[in-house]
Amino acid sequence: MSILTHSPLLPPGRGRGLRDVLKNRYLLKLLVDKEIQVRYRGSVLGILWSYIKPGVQFGVFYIAMGLFLGLERGMQNYAIYLFSGMIVINFFSEGFSNGAKAMVVNGALIKKIYLPRELFSVSTIWVALIHFVPQILVLLIACFFAGWSPDIKQLGAAFVGMAIIMLFSTGLGLIFGVANVFFRDSENIVDMLLMVATWFSPVLYSWTMVRDTLYPWVMTVYMLNPLTVAVELFHYAFWISTLSADALTLPTSNIPPNLLTFWVPIALLISLVTLWIGDALFRRLEGNFAQEL
Repeated sequence: MSILTHSPLLPPGRGRGLRDVLKNRYLLKLLVDKEIQVRYRGSVLGILWSYIKPGVQFGVFYIAMGLFLGLERGMQNYAIYLFSGMIVINFFSEGFSNGAKAMVVNGALIKKIYLPRELFSVSTIWVALIHFVPQILVLLIACFFAGWSPDIKQLGAAFVGMAIIMLFSTGLGLIFGVANVFFRDSENIVDMLLMVATWFSPVLYSWTMVRDTLYPWVMTVYMLNPLTVAVELFHYAFWISTLSADALTLPTSNIPPNLLTFWVPIALLISLVTLWIGDALFRRLEGNFAQEL
């Protein structure tokens, strides 16, 4: 009786959500290792693809936007501006996309044994982070050659931007991971959202174009997007600190007003709320995963 009193039984297939992930860090490490090994099994270049894919993407966008449309001539160090925003979107896209597919991809394992299922979603974020680190190194090399001289606040901005992306992509990955178990059309919705993400954030263009072209309320909605804030934090951390004194006087070199004091807390709050919703939805419905898969 004392055992039942102090250790109440949980419904089968129900867990404690993200708290179980913290409690099972060793299992999380095994899943991350497994994902890396499976992804590069039989690959000659292996992890080098983490450099090649964003490099090719960067080259295509730089030629199309920087050279053909002339953005390189109107913005100093446009290559660094472009790449610092692009790797943020790549980080988000990989974490969100793979997180949304995690339950279906691991359906065979979920049907055989019980383990904290959120481990599958969270592991995809850490895999995305592993692929993100080489891109950061490439960006740092380019920044040093361009005369990068950041202060403590700018370095901190980069880490805050990474935290926003990790929280936001994990939350969305959980929400759409649950939806994908019951409605396979969710994968198509995720693909459309990722296609829009690059254009709904100041990666290929300056945020001032949104401010000067559209209505003021659109700018407010634009800044409510955590991706916009994360991209601007990376611009602040890596791009702005490479500009000359003359370039810093141009309007396009400014960060959005109140970025650090207002929009960063808002982005963190939205990301945390998204994560909370994803965790709550996951815990409520995970008991039906095995039969649906």
